[in-house]
Amino acid sequence: MIEDDAALARSISALLRVGGHAVDHVATGEDALAVVGSEPYALVILDVGLPDMDGFAVLAELRRRGEKVPVLMLTARDALDDRVRGLDLGADDYLRKPFDPEELEARVRALGRRRGGDPTPEMRVGTLTIHRSSGVVDVAGRPIDLRRRELAVLEALATRAGQVVPRELLIGEVFGFDDPVGGNAIEVHVTRLRAKLAPDGPGIRTVRGVGYMLDAG
Repeated sequence: MIEDDAALARSISALLRVGGHAVDHVATGEDALAVVGSEPYALVILDVGLPDMDGFAVLAELRRRGEKVPVLMLTARDALDDRVRGLDLGADDYLRKPFDPEELEARVRALGRRRGGDPTPEMRVGTLTIHRSSGVVDVAGRPIDLRRRELAVLEALATRAGQVVPRELLIGEVFGFDDPVGGNAIEVHVTRLRAKLAPDGPGIRTVRGVGYMLDAG
């Protein structure tokens, strides 16, 4: 998230973290250009009115560099020309301030699904179903209770079911810059997930020295 209003940034970050997202925050366009591309971000939330360069310039540079990450632009402006300019530069969506938190959450979910190549509100892997809009997860019709980061790990694995997901990538998707990350944090979440998915859900395999893979079912 690139937003120079500290109070708004805290509010949005808290909202998204409750929804299971890891959030990194910077306040300037220069910092944004240094950070985006260093991690496999699912989404960039970009404010138009930044102190050093406007969001349009940041967006134009990201697209010039070949960054394909979805970009949701935030603006206090209501001019049609601004919205058209942002979309023409490669923005994926536009949200005007002030906005309803539920609308922001819905747009974030929709853009996240688009990036994963699956626009549907449900993700299915064998007997596992993840209801993305509500965060409810069930296995063979049996609801399972997941903590926020357990859900984030499961979604990251389910999006790439049948593929080995590097441990470093999981850390980047589950934890933000400022989150304390213990040496075995991912392992703890995977162990808990295995217990909760058993006996009728897909298994999670460990690929030693690399990462983890959710059986495709």
